[in-house]
Amino acid sequence: MKKKTTAKTAEEFDSRFDEGEDITDIIDISKAVISRGGKKVRLTIDVSESLVKEIDDIRMKIGVDRGALVKIWLYERVKQEKGAK
Repeated sequence: MKKKTTAKTAEEFDSRFDEGEDITDIIDISKAVISRGGKKVRLTIDVSESLVKEIDDIRMKIGVDRGALVKIWLYERVKQEKGAK
């Protein structure tokens, strides 16, 4: 069996992955890190029905759960605010 060559660029790697190529033998997972977000804390907020509808319109377009979308937005905003300092 011919050994696969490593991708020279990130674009090449992405292209090979997108085309369905089995990339398991060309990646090095020895330095992979699993990060866990820590203890989960429930957060309850009250928002207007119209805002929920707008959020639902967006989430349905991209096919994700409402809670997941809000978590992503919160995470992105916190990162943005931390970077602004």
